[in-house]
Amino acid sequence: FTVRVWTAILADCSWRNLMQAKAPSADRIREKKKIFLAREAKIVKAALELLISENIDRVTVSKIASKAGIGKGTVYKHFLTKNEILVRIMLDYEQSISTRLAEGLEEAKKGDPGAVSKAYFESRLARPQLDRLVQKLEDRLVDAEDIESQLAEVSRIRRSHEDALDTMITKLIGDGILEDVPSHYHSLSCWALAQGAVELYFNRTLGDIEDTEALMGFITSIGVTMGNRGQYHQAGDKQPKSLKK
Repeated sequence: FTVRVWTAILADCSWRNLMQAKAPSADRIREKKKIFLAREAKIVKAALELLISENIDRVTVSKIASKAGIGKGTVYKHFLTKNEILVRIMLDYEQSISTRLAEGLEEAKKGDPGAVSKAYFESRLARPQLDRLVQKLEDRLVDAEDIESQLAEVSRIRRSHEDALDTMITKLIGDGILEDVPSHYHSLSCWALAQGAVELYFNRTLGDIEDTEALMGFITSIGVTMGNRGQYHQAGDKQPKSLKK
């Protein structure tokens, strides 16, 4: 915790409680920390719900406080600016992808070669609204000076995603499971398919798609096997490149 966060936690203690004990006990500090983090999560959840349904510019700190059922001043005990709330949503999303990729890597080590790519697609397509929101937030915050360190952390997490995918792709190429092409062909193809799926979810020209969840699942299944050895054809080829002698 930063000094600012600890200051906010201790400030939540009433003056009378502080007078009753010269120093907060470990149990009391843990309880205050628990309450503080729970309230912070409530603020982020309220902001997320508003941002998914409204224009970013229309979502104010006052609206977030009202949605969370707390005072505006209390929000500022957790986040100094609206930008800090927005980038927190980005960080939480990227961390959730990291967690899922780590799980996929463990599954891959146990013998499931498609586990990592499946984890990637499931992470992005489980909530297309959130994925698209994070992209909009990134466009908005890219030059924000008050959250430079948080944006740097977002970039670091994304690089870890790329490293995780590249490590597994390189291994699968070596094992003869994926086509022997530069590893970034595979990772960028995964990104393109996931990105296209998110855009498809919001495409109004196609009308209402009633089975979007099943469709996202189908796209995920395509992503898991995409790039497998024997599938790559170049223009004019009559057989997969990998089978040519």
